[in-house]
Amino acid sequence: MNIEEFEAARAHPSWLAGRALAIVTMVFAAGAAMPASAATLDRIRETGSIKLGYLADARPFSYKNEAGAADGYSVTLCKRIASEVKSQLGLSQLAVEWVPVTMDSRLSGIQQGSVDLLCTPSNITLSRRQQAAFSLPVFAGGNRAVLRADSAAALRQALAETPSTKPVWRGSPAAKVLKDTRFAVVSGSTSETWLKSRAAKLQVKAKIVPVENYRAGLQQLRDGKVDVLFGERALVLGVVSDPARENLEVLDRQFTSEQAALALARGDDDFRQVVDSALSKAYASADFRDLYTKYFGSFDDGTRAFFRMNTLAE
Repeated sequence: MNIEEFEAARAHPSWLAGRALAIVTMVFAAGAAMPASAATLDRIRETGSIKLGYLADARPFSYKNEAGAADGYSVTLCKRIASEVKSQLGLSQLAVEWVPVTMDSRLSGIQQGSVDLLCTPSNITLSRRQQAAFSLPVFAGGNRAVLRADSAAALRQALAETPSTKPVWRGSPAAKVLKDTRFAVVSGSTSETWLKSRAAKLQVKAKIVPVENYRAGLQQLRDGKVDVLFGERALVLGVVSDPARENLEVLDRQFTSEQAALALARGDDDFRQVVDSALSKAYASADFRDLYTKYFGSFDDGTRAFFRMNTLAE
């Protein structure tokens, strides 16, 4: 085809239509190649709303208060994050939509886009990083054992012992106590994963009973259906009433050290930057100590060092 024939073809309507179709296809293909998670701030700007997910029964981190509104330590942090988003985007108004989630759906909501940020902290693990990204840590936690106040001294002593790195419990006095012990853990939690792994490593054939949530686990403990509840101390104390605490004992020994953070979509560095900026400002604020103490009752040197280490400089 010479230049005259090419110019004539290019002027033909069918050629122009084909060319337009090709351009549109390229544009859509480029859009499809971009991860949906990369547009969180764009979507918030366009809709004027942010969707914050939370567990409604995870005191003191998140719960529904008497007025039916979301409340708690991490909910308060998320409110500050929403304010930071509003400021960063230059919005005059920002509607905050609180989306109740379940233990099973909390991370899938992030993946599906029904939730922009999960305001009930999750312990950071490698497997969870395959499903979601995480903010700066908002809490330093770990597993502890909860017993009835009238539990046998032998059981209390076995759980309070310094852990061994070798499977020496088999045949030991501690193993004889633990092999018939019924342990409750929240299904799908890091406590469940840790307990199963630990029992296998130490060759202790204890009975592990998955429960739906901490409230159900504590009820089974009080009813004598299980002997021990393993879980996060703050969550345990968050769902037990003051009178019931007299009949329960949370052992001082911390079996694991874990960092809990807020989950958000993977691949969205711009949104995560705003989230971490808001958290850093919160940790450095004059009233953060009061906020933490309100929900956890103590702000010791270790806690202060933890948040100082997780505060990013401007």
